[in-house]
Amino acid sequence: MPESNDLLAVLIDADNVSPARIDAVLTEVARFGTASVKRVYGDWTKPHLRGWKDAASAHVIQPIQQFDNTTGKNATDSALIIDAMDLLYTGRFQGFCIVSSDSDFTRLAARIREQGITVYGFGERKTPESFRNACDRFTYLEVIDAPKESDAAEPATQPVAKADQQRLRTDGRLVIALRVAVSTAADESGRANLSPVGSLLRKQQPDFDSRNWGYAKLSDLIRATGLYDVKVQTNGTVVVAAKPKATAKAP
Repeated sequence: MPESNDLLAVLIDADNVSPARIDAVLTEVARFGTASVKRVYGDWTKPHLRGWKDAASAHVIQPIQQFDNTTGKNATDSALIIDAMDLLYTGRFQGFCIVSSDSDFTRLAARIREQGITVYGFGERKTPESFRNACDRFTYLEVIDAPKESDAAEPATQPVAKADQQRLRTDGRLVIALRVAVSTAADESGRANLSPVGSLLRKQQPDFDSRNWGYAKLSDLIRATGLYDVKVQTNGTVVVAAKPKATAKAP
């Protein structure tokens, strides 16, 4: 589990992330630790990146200038990767936050994890599976915030609507992931504490997040499937157990 005093390096690919998203991203990052280093990479001579000036200043993010010296080559990605490796070798950080929807960072994420350091990825739903799976945890930008309508650089998105029971039960990937996680974490009585269930789900699927289905809490998502009994014990521990097939039928 992440510790609030973990030191994190936050590296942002400006070409792939709108400045309208950064407030929500940093709020999410704060759940995992302290953003000791915050850098955003881009060619600031490009008009479409002008919006980052105010955002970087407001959040004390260091802008790193990287000119595109050769057409067709992404110098920004290379600069971010080089800095990430330099920071990794300092041994100061317990986690790296890579904010991008670009698959070019797949190998970087894998290399950092080889060092035993946690990688948190942030990107849009279009992010390739290879990069998502290379992270310990991947969060979709669409579920943590909807950009303001006044931001012309990023169209406003609607909050994720809660999926109903029918939709949840027909989501094969979700149903299988829940079944495996609960059965693996369960004791002899068939009951499993919610915390290890959540950990197992994220190990199976780094992009697993109850908010992807419109639920703020994992317990609410599991309860909404109608397949499990979810109870809070007197000590506050949340326990999950599969319902008998006869009672798990949809109403």
